[in-house]
Amino acid sequence: MQFRIRQLLSYIWIVLGAMLASFAVACILLPNDAIDYGTAGIAIIINKLTGFNLSLCVVVIMLPFLVLGALFLGKRFLGKALTGAVVYTIGLELFERVPFELNTEHFIAVAFGGAILGVGLSLILRAGGCIDGSEILANLIVSRIARKTNRNISMTGILVGFNILVYAAAFIFVDRNGALLSILVYVVATVIIDHFTDRFEAIKQVTIITRKPDRIIEWIRNDMKKTCTVMDSYGAVAGENKTVICYVTYFELGKLRENISLLEDTAFITVSTIDEIIK
Repeated sequence: MQFRIRQLLSYIWIVLGAMLASFAVACILLPNDAIDYGTAGIAIIINKLTGFNLSLCVVVIMLPFLVLGALFLGKRFLGKALTGAVVYTIGLELFERVPFELNTEHFIAVAFGGAILGVGLSLILRAGGCIDGSEILANLIVSRIARKTNRNISMTGILVGFNILVYAAAFIFVDRNGALLSILVYVVATVIIDHFTDRFEAIKQVTIITRKPDRIIEWIRNDMKKTCTVMDSYGAVAGENKTVICYVTYFELGKLRENISLLEDTAFITVSTIDEIIK
């Protein structure tokens, strides 16, 4: 019952976050010549160059990334990502028709819009969802590198590189001033996201203390294709147990947390952010 309540609340936060994000883009950023970042930014560029419906552009660009996310991150992630993407798309369609105007300078309006966008995306990410395909792509690249080379790297470089390409395209093909304002959106939004999600793009160290480690270790190795470190430990109350340590990305963290709670509901789990892993 508690698990179902948590899942319901997570979907509520995703819906609220997606509505905030779509409001920020449709009512504040676009009227002030700025664009969103990531795959939404690509959709906006296509919309400005071709005149195609913005919501349709978002769906077409986002769909391949949702499919990849479903294949590699599981059905539960797909449900949350799809919910966020659908609500975000509907929100864009609705808010584009809402008369809304900020009687202030472009710079201030864009900073304000970036902050609202950051809050919306933070709610979605904390609930285990996603509405931007670049984050899914970066997660898959990081996971692929980890499986092939056994190296855990941050998603930061991949996300920054992806958005540099988006803003370069906006600078060349759309509007130079708009592209520069859009960089401000990215900076403000990511600062807000980092504050509320503890740097979601960084590697997460998960420490699991349990008396029954075998099923957890087997699931981490076979299902998540991850390695882990197992150590003997002793609790003042629980007595002898095992400490299992593994490293995952932010999007893998939700899947790991939920499945461990199903495999061993008495396990004690802590999560910390890792800036760098040196081997």
